[in-house]
Amino acid sequence: MTAETILASLTLSTPELILAVGALVLLMVGVFSGEKSTGTVTGLAVGVLIVAGAWLVLKTGDGQAYNGAFISDPFAKFMKVLALIGSVVALIMSAGQARSAGIDRFEYPVLIVLSTLGMLLMISANDLMSLYISLELQSLALYVVAAINRDNLRSTEAGLKYFVLGALSSGMLLYGMSLVYGFTGHTGFQEIATALTAEGRSLGLVFGLVFVLAGIAFKISAVPFHMWTPDVYEGAPTPVTAFFAAAPKVAAMAMLVRIVTIAFEPIVHDWQQIIVFISIASMLLGSFAAIGQNNIKRLMAYSSIGHMGYALVGLAAGSVAGVQGVVLYMLIYMVMTLGTFACIMAMRRKEGAHVEQVNDLAGLSQTNPFMATVLTILMFSLAGIPPLAGFFAKYFVFVAAIEADLYALSIIGVLASVVGAYYYLRVIKLMWFDEPKGEFARPAGELRLVYGLSGLFVLGYVLIGGPIGTAAEVAARTFF
Repeated sequence: MTAETILASLTLSTPELILAVGALVLLMVGVFSGEKSTGTVTGLAVGVLIVAGAWLVLKTGDGQAYNGAFISDPFAKFMKVLALIGSVVALIMSAGQARSAGIDRFEYPVLIVLSTLGMLLMISANDLMSLYISLELQSLALYVVAAINRDNLRSTEAGLKYFVLGALSSGMLLYGMSLVYGFTGHTGFQEIATALTAEGRSLGLVFGLVFVLAGIAFKISAVPFHMWTPDVYEGAPTPVTAFFAAAPKVAAMAMLVRIVTIAFEPIVHDWQQIIVFISIASMLLGSFAAIGQNNIKRLMAYSSIGHMGYALVGLAAGSVAGVQGVVLYMLIYMVMTLGTFACIMAMRRKEGAHVEQVNDLAGLSQTNPFMATVLTILMFSLAGIPPLAGFFAKYFVFVAAIEADLYALSIIGVLASVVGAYYYLRVIKLMWFDEPKGEFARPAGELRLVYGLSGLFVLGYVLIGGPIGTAAEVAARTFF
């Protein structure tokens, strides 16, 4: 690489460089200022993420960098902005909860920034090597964050489970990549597609495809690689769970979309069958397994599994409309999830104890009408009730699947959505028709802001959906 190409590469990856340098500076600030610097480091971390996002939107162009290992295009920019927003909101929500949640350490925001750096690199990965390295950067930070409350047995258990199962998924992904490289002779996505077009598919390559998709399916907690999700969601501190449920899912889904629509585009019928199976299994398990859950974080874990299944319906279509549906679904899902977790984090008794049982929401409409109203809106949206944003998310992916003649997948998705509506309506029934069990303390200002804005977005999406849909279509046309 010449000096000019290195400079061009650095220019394209400036947002990632801002996060990398920012994380190192924040670490030094924390080390030299001591444990009392958590608030300062958190505020600075939010600033670093916002600066990276602003540079991404205003200054970053399109093109390839580092000999094609890194790519910047409209799809990458859209998904990176989503990931950055998810990380910023998760950090803001955790600011007032750090001490009570046991995450009052300056390492926490530094790890969030490093994890976000891994996400941005995942979204722009255009080579198997860069994909794997960025995935590990994100994952290693998440393993530590899950177990950051060392004094809590459940948090430590969550981190250990996530690490062990994550290492297994990384091994499967790496094995699949080695098979793909062995049968095509390339690691770059475009080069793999060219080799597949010229030589056709082989049995060994299909095995490689299966292992690669299995490794990525773990990251989005799709069935049958979902087993870590309920335990990690329940065991990790609630601010950490809110982060897990939002930004990492966006990055992993973006990575999955890119690899199948570019590298494996010539064998679309092979990966389409795998995506359809994973989608159906995720929708059904997410709908039925959540019915018996009493812990609201576990309920949200199974809800997340189901929603990843719905998002995959769009990807299975393998069209512009399908990818546009996936992009919109991830945006709306992230907003709904962050708002819901802001409400969950506000479930704190006046004596200071956090509660996580669904039944603890009983009578919320009498003790905190605003929070009950917003949570009701979010639950209706998660269930896909029109005219809320959640309805449009499902509408776009199902229409794309129908246009691709995937009628059975669409019908199963609609039926699973009807079943899933039960446990969302159960929460609403508890809040509005049951007697209060006790009053929650007044939520922190940042939590009220997050769930208030989330509810507003979900309600008003029908009015602002046009420009968002246009931006999502521009992102989707990157691949077609």
